[in-house]
Amino acid sequence: MELYEQISEKLQKGKAKDVKALVQQAIDAGLPAQEILEKGLMSGMNVIGEKFKKNEVFVPEVLVAARAMNMGTVLLKPLLAAEGVKANGRVCIGTVQGDLHDIGKNLVKMMLEGKGLEVIDLGTDVSAETFVKTAQEQQCQIICCSALLTTTMGVMADVVKAAEAAGIRDQVKIMIGGAPISEAYCQQIGADAYTPDAASAAEVAVNFCA
Repeated sequence: MELYEQISEKLQKGKAKDVKALVQQAIDAGLPAQEILEKGLMSGMNVIGEKFKKNEVFVPEVLVAARAMNMGTVLLKPLLAAEGVKANGRVCIGTVQGDLHDIGKNLVKMMLEGKGLEVIDLGTDVSAETFVKTAQEQQCQIICCSALLTTTMGVMADVVKAAEAAGIRDQVKIMIGGAPISEAYCQQIGADAYTPDAASAAEVAVNFCA
């Protein structure tokens, strides 16, 4: 349906006002909110994710696309709730204690939301206890930890240990990422997944929640 294609194309170009108007048009035409979300907004965000992975677009383009997506989802949220549509999963995300970098974390958050996951953003400088407590209280399937400094990446190991101590390690997946992080480090601390970029993180997260 070409209305969905228009939504997707405008979103990829970051035209937030156009996206909002088109989503409203789709709602007024009586189209299901979930369909508007999946075939319009999410399909556009998926294209951006793929291009980002291949270095065909960069952080600024992703940010404007995500802003356009948010303009559309604001209109859809009450309708999705009324339709009884549940998020595909719930994730808590944050930059670990001692680290104040948030661009990478924000990109992952946007990609996760683009895949239909509910994201609880804990911000930066987040302690291991806060990650685990949030996962318990909000029944998250995944904890996502970001670090940009070699001096703070050790907190990720603390998150794994805290999840074990709380008895939720078998219920929650722990994903890690950031410049100094590697697959070897992920295995060393016993986390569940390391991804090199935001788009890959979102794909792995969706599979974990499935």
